[in-house]
Amino acid sequence: MGKLTDPPAGAGDIEPIDLKAALEERYLAYALSTIMGRALPDVRDGMKPVHRRIVHAMRVLRLDPGQGYKKCARIVGDVMGKFHPHGDASIYDALVRLSQDFAIRYPLIDGQGNFGNIDGDSAAAMRYTEARMTEVATLLLRGIDEDAVDFRATYNEEDQEPIVLPGAFPNLLANGSSGIAVGMATSIPPHNAAELCDAALKLIENPDATTDMLLRFVQGPDFPTGGVVIDSQAQIREAYDTGRGGFRVRARWEKEELGRGGYVVVVTEIPYQVQKSKLIEKIAELLQAKRLPLLADIRDESAEDVRIVLEPKSRTVDAEILMESLFRLTDFETRFPLNMNVLSGGKVPRVMSLKDVLTEWLAHQREVLVRRARFRLAQIERRLEVLGGYLIAFLNLDEVIRIIREEDEPKPTLMRTFDLTDVQAEAILNMRLRSLRKLEEFELRREFEQLTEEKAGKEALLASDTQQWAGIAAEIREVRETFSKKTKLGRRRTLFADAPNHALDDITVALIEKEPVTVVLSKKGFLRGMRGHLTDYSGLTFKEGDGLKLAFPAMTTDKLLFLSTGGRAFTLGADKLPSGRGQGEPIRLAFEFDDEQDIAVAFVAEPERRRLLVSSDGNGFVATEADMLSATRKGKQMMNVSPGVRLALAVPVGAGDHVAIVGDNRKMLVFPLAQVPQMARGKGVRLQRYKDGGVADTRVFRMAEGLAWSDSAGRAFVRSEAELLEWRGDRAQAGRLVPKGFPKSNRFAG
Repeated sequence: MGKLTDPPAGAGDIEPIDLKAALEERYLAYALSTIMGRALPDVRDGMKPVHRRIVHAMRVLRLDPGQGYKKCARIVGDVMGKFHPHGDASIYDALVRLSQDFAIRYPLIDGQGNFGNIDGDSAAAMRYTEARMTEVATLLLRGIDEDAVDFRATYNEEDQEPIVLPGAFPNLLANGSSGIAVGMATSIPPHNAAELCDAALKLIENPDATTDMLLRFVQGPDFPTGGVVIDSQAQIREAYDTGRGGFRVRARWEKEELGRGGYVVVVTEIPYQVQKSKLIEKIAELLQAKRLPLLADIRDESAEDVRIVLEPKSRTVDAEILMESLFRLTDFETRFPLNMNVLSGGKVPRVMSLKDVLTEWLAHQREVLVRRARFRLAQIERRLEVLGGYLIAFLNLDEVIRIIREEDEPKPTLMRTFDLTDVQAEAILNMRLRSLRKLEEFELRREFEQLTEEKAGKEALLASDTQQWAGIAAEIREVRETFSKKTKLGRRRTLFADAPNHALDDITVALIEKEPVTVVLSKKGFLRGMRGHLTDYSGLTFKEGDGLKLAFPAMTTDKLLFLSTGGRAFTLGADKLPSGRGQGEPIRLAFEFDDEQDIAVAFVAEPERRRLLVSSDGNGFVATEADMLSATRKGKQMMNVSPGVRLALAVPVGAGDHVAIVGDNRKMLVFPLAQVPQMARGKGVRLQRYKDGGVADTRVFRMAEGLAWSDSAGRAFVRSEAELLEWRGDRAQAGRLVPKGFPKSNRFAG
């Protein structure tokens, strides 16, 4: 890269700039404009510039709740042409959302026409739809003509627009907000306006109120689509205290009995911002993929209200387990994040707690109240000045008329004669003759007295913090009554509940289609699952030079345990077995274990069952199968084995009370099971002592029933307690040669 040099002579007005500094400066400017002008709402009125400009433009167009509707194209045109120089589509999308009662808790716009629906269908084109403001929007604008807020020039400096709205409605928390800026984002769920007003009143009464005190009034989010929040009180408190967290929202459902034990589940409310049509489409896909074995069918019977009907596979299916399986796999349960990152004072982005947000809103309301009071006071003083001049004129009517008739310059003469101000003299000269009636004098005196009284009240208000907070509290109570929980719009829609405490295994099983399967593992480590329970394994095919190592029946809902010669236990769901159509897949793709190790034994897991783990050198201990279960590919180390030693056996204990162990040297030892410890992991204790070789086979049995074995021909042998006397001893002994008739394979099963 060449060195930065001076520009060549005659090259014009060229200024060398450091690229790094230029990029930093420009990117910072872009980031700030995104944060301030697009993504983050103002904590005072809860609005982003586009929403504020839409509401202001509708005010200019006089689209009050009682007035007629105007075409949305007209509104969007005014917003774009005068205030918001961006695309018409983005402005119309924002306008549409402000009118959707399923997207915004307290709509600011009353729309007429097709404004979209909860299925995700978009609104009609702006030339077909009409709109006007709602009562909520008028509350946000209340006092804007009374110098309640500052205005600034629009982008082309032809008009004025408000920097912030007066915001007599707690819009930020009531309607929520979401946005992604540069390096930061915001996500605020909607809340109940009546609850927010109660919390604000509590803050006025006690500015030191804690989050716990405020949460006695604000229960949590109140989504327009209802639903059930299943977070604990502690989690909700933590979220509002820090301004960061989230809420788990579930669909609301009920069981509808059909008679004869049959039923259907009817979902009447779905989580916020979930499109109903996409939700049903996803469930239908899961049904086809057999991921929802408890569900038979789904129907959408919605009209004005949501009604999704779920048919269970059979009447014996538990409705709660069915819904838990749907909550796991579908958007019947979603998580709505809380990140109250807002513009504090309209300038500084900051993550705020519930108390911080309400405190700033109240501070803004106080400023609006004071500015409106000063504006009114100025109006009163101007009017009183004029009224004072009128009253002087009435008292000296004949002289006033003479001066007006005879003087060339009546105004200065009037000001001199009666000690009037310029404003008073101008008002007298502009007075109509009909105002000279006697009755008008009484009206003027009454108005003068009323305004004098109102002036005293406004001055007292401006001089007293207590009166100011009392005035704000009165306005908030008025808002609370307007949106009280007794009204259709104000009633709480989202409920709170604890999530049902179902066992994870029950739910996991509910997500798997229950089918019989045969687990097949080849000598070279190829694993597969054959459909159905095979009774004859002779028909199984393997790759050349390979053969059957082990096979056993299972159900797709079972957990399978594989124990390696290195003493590790691996867990695999039977539904995750490779397909049985081919030769299977290497088991090392499912589990991680050393190359020199192999699978020693495999079986269907029964967590309550105990097994005696035995190493090749005759050590062992008892462990439960629950201890062997693991959730990782690396498995769980169960038996610690020395180099050259391997895990050889994992024998079921059952109701047995004695252990029979046979070594390669054909010596057998019988001893009480109580002498073997139960452990979760370890090397174990010595079960039988050998000079050469190691363990051949082990069996746990009940002494009262005797020790049984079978030979290669399938003949059964049983030795009673008395017949076993010479082989009985304590663990770690060498034992005696096996009884007559014991299989030559040195195994209890032929």
